Amino acid sequence: MAQKDNLVDSVLKTNEFKRKFKIWELYRSFVFTPIAASKLISNRRTNRVDKNFIKRLQLAVTEVNGCAACSYQHTQMALDQGMSNEEIYSFLSGGSDFIAKEEAKAIMFAQHFADSRGIPLKNTYVTIVEEYDKKEAEIILAACQTMIAGNMYGIPFSAFLSRLHGKKYKSSTLFYELNMLVTGALFLPIAIIHGYFRALIGLPNVRFNKRQVIL
Repeated sequence: MAQKDNLVDSVLKTNEFKRKFKIWELYRSFVFTPIAASKLISNRRTNRVDKNFIKRLQLAVTEVNGCAACSYQHTQMALDQGMSNEEIYSFLSGGSDFIAKEEAKAIMFAQHFADSRGIPLKNTYVTIVEEYDKKEAEIILAACQTMIAGNMYGIPFSAFLSRLHGKKYKSSTLFYELNMLVTGALFLPIAIIHGYFRALIGLPNVRFNKRQVIL
């Protein structure tokens, strides 16, 4: 059962990447994280978007990216918040059994956001704004942005932790893992300043793919 696993057990369940990211993608995700995190912190006070809804969005992002460490951490958090093992497993396996009708478009957006590597089609986000309203859409986007940043860092961390326990990830190298972990940590404060500077001059806290496809 999920609650009996520890981090190492969770990481060692796989030995290959579902998705790999580059250091510039990690930096870009870090740039958007501070403002996104502040929206989620504000939402904890207002409860405009239910915390379990946010957790389901983040589990959907993690399912697409396949981050073992993030799956473990968010499984524990979801269990603490009262979600069932069955519900958590459904989201982590890409199932739709526990997707409520009123949340379906947001979950689809979360999956699209992850699949687009954090650069969603603009009109998919417009659809979310129309469905939920601007404030809720910003929180939905923020949940996806913070999660993909965690995934991008957590994936090489999972590979490195697995390596330390004698189970090297296929197509991974020690250089890739350490480069993502060390360089990412060094870039984080720069990315935070970059993110706040973007907000200061009024730039949106998101980058869109300009192609237009209906969600």
